[in-house]
Amino acid sequence: MQKNKILQIAGLFAVIILALLISFAPLFKSNEFLNKYLPLIKNINLGLDLRGGVHVVIEAKGPPEEITPEKMKQLRAVIERRVDQFGVSEPVIQQQGSRRLIVELAGIKNPEEAVRNIVKVANLEFKTEDGKTVITGADLKDARETKDPASNQVKVDLTFTPMGARKFAEVTAANVNKTIGIYLDERLLQNPVVKEAIPSGRAEISGYETLEEAHNIAILLRSGALPVKVGIEEMRTVGPSLGADSLNKSQQAGLMGIIAILFFMLMYYRLPGTVAVFALIIYAIIVTLVFWGLKATMTLPGIAAFLLSLGMAVDTNIIIFERFKEELRTGKSLRAAIDAGFKRGFAAVFDAQVTTLIAAVVLYFFGTGSIRGFALTLGIGILVSLFTAVTMTRWLLHLVVGSGLFKNLKYYGT
Repeated sequence: MQKNKILQIAGLFAVIILALLISFAPLFKSNEFLNKYLPLIKNINLGLDLRGGVHVVIEAKGPPEEITPEKMKQLRAVIERRVDQFGVSEPVIQQQGSRRLIVELAGIKNPEEAVRNIVKVANLEFKTEDGKTVITGADLKDARETKDPASNQVKVDLTFTPMGARKFAEVTAANVNKTIGIYLDERLLQNPVVKEAIPSGRAEISGYETLEEAHNIAILLRSGALPVKVGIEEMRTVGPSLGADSLNKSQQAGLMGIIAILFFMLMYYRLPGTVAVFALIIYAIIVTLVFWGLKATMTLPGIAAFLLSLGMAVDTNIIIFERFKEELRTGKSLRAAIDAGFKRGFAAVFDAQVTTLIAAVVLYFFGTGSIRGFALTLGIGILVSLFTAVTMTRWLLHLVVGSGLFKNLKYYGT
């Protein structure tokens, strides 16, 4: 019996130490062990409003009959490929209405240039001297920027698809000693003279001053041409300093709220309140793990949803603890009161959490942008809080009671 109590106490302290270690991991950035094994919080992606970046509303131009759902789907796919090629982490690209796309790019250094490259049509054409288009971007398989080490010339190497290679071989064979113009968005890039047939399925575009310029053109060619012309309807830039300021203020407000909640729980519920505090720490750890695992992006609305779900987890504990105290007043033992309190309180807790979860699901599927982020965080928080506030808190309370160190009912706020 004594051995079981020792094991229970050891288990309780192990949970407490692990919870504190992970919770305060960001404060020990110089510690190699913690940096290696507990880097979760600092590795969560931050959204546009916290990290800085650009918010753009792109609208497809043309008659209504030309802007079909299929064209919008193609437009979104091309823009997604371009954004991926530019190396933007966790971009937000979503359709708004029948002809608009919202693009949010967080953490980019030159947002204006990135947006210009994203909205270029990038329609590549090879034209013969009579103006006939014989090769298009659809015939391309790949495009890569290179630099000739001998001549120091920057160029873009083109590789055609098997069908495109056959077409290019036929066109060059039929136009020996003639020029074939290479156009991008109807602008002549170069007009080389064909000396002989080219069956290799490769070509090049030269004349670039820097590798970066050639790199941007190669990205546009690899990602494909936009199916329709587009215009920028709105462009809003959020500076990194403004994002950092928003994050700092959110952290301060959240910390103050959490401290107030924890103080109330400790003063009013005493030992169960202390248990609830550690259950909340475990709650925060699990939510962080889920976000890290899903590679989710944290935004200001997401932080608000996290704090809201934290408050709901506290509310769950309060409902159960009140039932627990009522059971103690009827003369039940501590273990019996714990089981009865959790059993009586669970129905009310479950109903409240499920109704909120339904609202979060509706917001996620019918909302856009930050609303979806709020709903996702709230939904994750609700599911996790049901586990920590019910299962984890109950287990910890049984662990405390089983230790035999806290038999006096004053420890339980009665």
